[in-house]
Amino acid sequence: MTKDDELFLERLLATFKVEAQEHLSTMSSLLLELERPAPASETAQRVEQLFREAHSLKGAARSVNLADIERVCRPLEQVLSALKRKELQLSPPFFDTLSRTLDSLAQLLARDVDGSAAPVTASAASLVRALEDLLASPAEMTDVAEAVVEPAAPQLPSPVALAEPVGGDTVRIATAKLEALMVQAEDLQAFKFSAEHLVEEQRSLSSTLAEWKRQWDKSARNARVVQRALAKQNGLAAERANANGRDKRVLAQLLDAVERDEIFVKSLGDRFAQLERVAAQERRALSGIVDKLLDEMKQALMLPLATLFEMVPKLARDLARDGGKEVDVAISGATLEIDRRILEQMKTPLIHLVRNAIDHGIEPPERRVRDGKRSRGRIAIDVTPREGNKVEIVLADDGAGIALDKLQAKAQQMGLAATATLDLVFESGLSTSPLLTDLSGHGLGLAIVREKVERLGGNVGVDSQPGLGTRFTIVLPATLATFRGLVVGIGDRQFVLPSRSVERVARVKASAVQTVENRETVALDTQVLSLAHLATVLELDVTSPRRSDGLLLLVVLANAGKRIAFVVDEVLGDQEVLVKPLGPPLQRVRNVAGATVLGPGRVVPLLNVADLLKSAIHASATRTASTPSVRHDPVQARSVLVVEDSITSRALLKGILESAGYEVSTAVDGIDALTRLHARHFDLVVSDVEMPHLDGFDLTARLRADKRLADLPVVLVTALGSREDKERGVQVGANAYVVKSSFDQDNLLDVVRGLCDDRENRK
Repeated sequence: MTKDDELFLERLLATFKVEAQEHLSTMSSLLLELERPAPASETAQRVEQLFREAHSLKGAARSVNLADIERVCRPLEQVLSALKRKELQLSPPFFDTLSRTLDSLAQLLARDVDGSAAPVTASAASLVRALEDLLASPAEMTDVAEAVVEPAAPQLPSPVALAEPVGGDTVRIATAKLEALMVQAEDLQAFKFSAEHLVEEQRSLSSTLAEWKRQWDKSARNARVVQRALAKQNGLAAERANANGRDKRVLAQLLDAVERDEIFVKSLGDRFAQLERVAAQERRALSGIVDKLLDEMKQALMLPLATLFEMVPKLARDLARDGGKEVDVAISGATLEIDRRILEQMKTPLIHLVRNAIDHGIEPPERRVRDGKRSRGRIAIDVTPREGNKVEIVLADDGAGIALDKLQAKAQQMGLAATATLDLVFESGLSTSPLLTDLSGHGLGLAIVREKVERLGGNVGVDSQPGLGTRFTIVLPATLATFRGLVVGIGDRQFVLPSRSVERVARVKASAVQTVENRETVALDTQVLSLAHLATVLELDVTSPRRSDGLLLLVVLANAGKRIAFVVDEVLGDQEVLVKPLGPPLQRVRNVAGATVLGPGRVVPLLNVADLLKSAIHASATRTASTPSVRHDPVQARSVLVVEDSITSRALLKGILESAGYEVSTAVDGIDALTRLHARHFDLVVSDVEMPHLDGFDLTARLRADKRLADLPVVLVTALGSREDKERGVQVGANAYVVKSSFDQDNLLDVVRGLCDDRENRK
């Protein structure tokens, strides 16, 4: 195959990927709609559309020689054809089989087009057999297509039903190209800020020149006064006449020079003023062009929230079915658009919130009926715009609500203060559920939600009423890029704090600082706040200048209900800043959220307020528990043991963990793992369940029975996703349970990091 042929095939596969994703997304939505009771005419229309989508996907797969996808689409098309001819009826087994088929088709697409190493839940051959079994036993199935809809049931919108474009041509452009253009447009902001800085410098220079001209004019006036005084002198001795003449000539020459310089200074001042006006005009023009370009690029990268929420109905259905529950999903306001980069970061928090609602909120049907509720639970997602270019997302369920007594008891057991009880749900490691799954039950889910939302510059809150349900409210910026920042100085260094987290700036006398239980505090108005030195929290080796007035300059930061006053050397002002990520080598730097450019070429760190507050609290606790002079050992990479008999899965897990900075060793089964665990120290174990010699369940049980290894965190990663398997994982003492069919490497890394952090905090 020639290079041109390879390039053509690459472009063809890229086009097929987009088309296939659209087909699968539409089919998934139609399948969910079919599962809801509807009149026969609507059901027939949906079946017809499903059939056409499957037929189109089969033809497209054939055109790019993707045999497995085409092979699965053929019996899928036959099943839908039989459904059209009423030779097959809708039933729970039908929906389960087609749902698994669509999931596996998406995995096959990722494997064959993107080269993904993620495991495929079911092979093409097993999918074909399952679909053929449907065709072979239609008589066993019960027709549910024309069931009557309950009056109280909410009418659910299609999760991917987006408005058709009105007029104009549409072309497909790779998002990577758009994002590259967006980065370049954002980089222009730095030139805009630099131009503003230069205009300010020029204005300052003009002001200095004007002040110098005023002094010059004063000197010129004084010289003229002297000249007039000399001209009035007469009657002097003749022998002094010649000398007076010489003095008068010198003075006249001096006055001529003064007048020439005065004209020059005036001309120079006029030129400076003209340059200042032109520079200001050019700066305004550049700002307008940059802002317009950036706004248009933002609009190009804006996507409706429906693209994020399209996974929710199916996710809720699958989770509810696994837990023996029933749930409906209602979504409103999803046409509101938001930055694509924010959507990508919000996928994991949304999954955690939906899982939390079903695992902890929605009750089983029999209990709901007993409590006077509808048998089917309800999850509602409402999106509304907020002032300041923000978006509010509310996810509410009508379940049992948060068990406040259990939550507070668990918090006290963990040694947490239970002052703001509901906010405790966001604490890492705090969970009242006995069941651990891949994302639920180990007390990390809601902590991850808060962390990710705050990293996007948003905030999250919770409200709950026993017996009525729970409501999570998330407020996010609609776009990323610029925001207001407070520039502060520490020694000769500068840092930026997000203005939205700055509660106030104040000056207090040094004598106002009090030490309570080895912790510094300060009283502002009627409140007593913890006090921290920003230089100490950031571990800077700087010497702050002593203020002549004996005052301390404080910046009060607030986040997630916590407030701390930080001592800084100076506050340099509030301005618009462009935040840029640090890049792959520095993806997670404690206390730092990114960087920005201030003035001509000065790169300044943007501080992460949530991290700052945690670091300040931790530093204060460390001072309380230890002597003031503590020598910290260098931070070492955490060590993880991966136990997996499959070479492919073992390499996949090892690669994911190593790319996140962990030191990874591997074992081929439980016996091998025990040998390695007794030979050296590990911080965590990630293990498969089904292995020869000693499986993951038995390995976990042995670790819990070993006093030396009893507190070692264990994460089970397995294809066994039934409730019974998860419960057995709880019984043997696993800390987390990740099902391969719903595997997401970000979730795995969040779980691993959270468990390692919890173990360190307990030491």
